[in-house]
Amino acid sequence: MLPEGARRTAAWCAVALLVAGVAAVFIWLCVVFETAVTPVLLALLGTALLGPLYRRLLRMKVRKSLAAGITVLAVLVVVGGATYIVVAALVDNGGQITASLRQAAADIAEHFGAAGTSLDDLAKNARQLLEKFGGTAASGLISGLSVVGQMLATAVLALLLIFFFLRDSDRAAEALRSLAPRSTGDMVEAMGRRAFEAVEGFMRGTTFVAFVDAVLIGIGLLVLRVPGAVGLAALVFVTAYIPYLGAFLSGAVAVLVALADRGFVIALWVLGVVLAVQVLEGNVLQPVVQSRTVQMHPAVVMLAITAGASVAGILGMLLAVPLTAAFFGVIGELRGRYGGTT
Repeated sequence: MLPEGARRTAAWCAVALLVAGVAAVFIWLCVVFETAVTPVLLALLGTALLGPLYRRLLRMKVRKSLAAGITVLAVLVVVGGATYIVVAALVDNGGQITASLRQAAADIAEHFGAAGTSLDDLAKNARQLLEKFGGTAASGLISGLSVVGQMLATAVLALLLIFFFLRDSDRAAEALRSLAPRSTGDMVEAMGRRAFEAVEGFMRGTTFVAFVDAVLIGIGLLVLRVPGAVGLAALVFVTAYIPYLGAFLSGAVAVLVALADRGFVIALWVLGVVLAVQVLEGNVLQPVVQSRTVQMHPAVVMLAITAGASVAGILGMLLAVPLTAAFFGVIGELRGRYGGTT
């Protein structure tokens, strides 16, 4: 008894509710099995980023297992080298950073502290708090060590999964077809390819943005003669894979190093360079590059990142854009196949 338009609207609403329910159950399962899901997701991102290198090795007639092993080894060398450069730069300037922080604390206590307040009084109060809440602090330390151990285990498992994903990537289409009903095998394979292409595009775009950020901030630090400029640029590149939070951390470290060695004025210039690069990234590079690599409007990219952060924090921010692109790819595939039917 309903008109054609109302029936179509009702059908699409039913489909939307069904998809939302399935997505909610999927997210709940990911949260429950977070320990197993996180390495898989990180491995998929790593596989998407390292795929071009692996395929180049295959074109050079290198065996699959050896090519996958070389690719994973290259990751260890690059990440280990970048980590060494960053740590060495921070260790070389650690004393200066500590001295600048102590001087800043003294200035704050002198100008804004209560009457009679000094660093010695603050130290005594801090000592009393530690004695009073020593058990809580020890418990927090143990929890922190447990988190570090879990992160290391996750990283090792992710590297192993990257090896297997790269080596057996040619079997992915067959696996999707075997899991899907026979009549939907082609469609499932097409949707899987579209989703992985979106992930590849996201990783390429993020790597390009991270490289541009590191080069621009590194040039600014070299011009301002900030010590450890190369290491700080490497820190910017590594932390750029953590949206927003990584930029804040690397920028704060660069400003502290400049403050410790070059003074307040140079530190302000470094802060200006970092803010200018972040404005360029947030308003130009990130939206435009990501929208081109994953074929989405810049506004959709920014909304997806915001929604991902509200759902799953940093990991959600990292995965929001490729997942959103995969979703639109699935919708486009379904519309292409069933949009003309009545």
